[in-house]
Amino acid sequence: MALKKIILDEHETICHEGETVLEALLRDNVDIPFSCKQGACQSCMVRSLDVPPPAHAQKGLKDVLCKQNHFLACLCYPEQDMSLTLGHQPEYFTEGTVTAKELLNSETVLLTIQCKDALDYYAGQFVNLKRADGLIRSYSISNSRRHAEKLSFHIRRLAGGKFSEWVHQELNVGDTISVSDPQGLCYYLPDKMEQSLLLIGTGSGLAPLAGIIHEALEEGHSGPIHLYHGSRDVDGLYWIDEMRELAEKYENFHYMPCVSRGDAPEGVAQGRANDVAMANIPDLKGWRVYLCGHPDMVNQAKRMAYLNGASLQDIYSDAFHVASPTLD
Repeated sequence: MALKKIILDEHETICHEGETVLEALLRDNVDIPFSCKQGACQSCMVRSLDVPPPAHAQKGLKDVLCKQNHFLACLCYPEQDMSLTLGHQPEYFTEGTVTAKELLNSETVLLTIQCKDALDYYAGQFVNLKRADGLIRSYSISNSRRHAEKLSFHIRRLAGGKFSEWVHQELNVGDTISVSDPQGLCYYLPDKMEQSLLLIGTGSGLAPLAGIIHEALEEGHSGPIHLYHGSRDVDGLYWIDEMRELAEKYENFHYMPCVSRGDAPEGVAQGRANDVAMANIPDLKGWRVYLCGHPDMVNQAKRMAYLNGASLQDIYSDAFHVASPTLD
């Protein structure tokens, strides 16, 4: 009888032939979340730390989760010994040096950091930035993977925000800051190059979307790519010229800035970015959708995209939750 050794966060279990990983762990009284035991609820999702899991154990998971070796314990009949984890690995930080700092608009600064060690990330992921006193905030990477040691961020200034105010007012070129390993599942994978992409962002939600767009174009993505970037007014928009130049360079990239209040100048759409996008592209069957920015917009657009035909597996989101001024 083939026995497989399963190690979950340092707890060792033996999985018998014909037994799933979940069954083996529960038999050994290991505390692991589960519910349906049929792969529908995804409560028992774990991650392999050493070997790729069987393909059938990843049924129904987003491709970005599959890429990171996540799988469902209730569907996994292990083919070899496996080391697993339920949670994240201990966070790793590398030293970064500020190499550039410039205003994108009155509220947002473009911060560029040169990392001591190259980071393995995907465009669209985020890192935690930590200053000397230990205060940490999460920011999305705005550049593609071609710049693995130099990362850029769009940091919006929040009134009374401890970290964002510090970045805008006190952090200078030449200063050092700690940068965590990349995190998040809202990123681009060059696996379906012909797939149509819809990207909707508000405010500094443009940062991860810009990284995704540049990476997709650099990888030779052939399907149409549509970006809708929204703000309350024109002053809240930025990188308009850069995005328009990119649209002129690549025939499959299309860009539309949007404002929800006041008059929209020529070349700018009137209305919320998600409303404008869904009105222009009412059929999203087969599309991949990326949503980044204000939580209300992300939640509403996710629902709209699904109702317009997008599969839940093809909807990726990153809601920018803002800490209160006393906590930021």
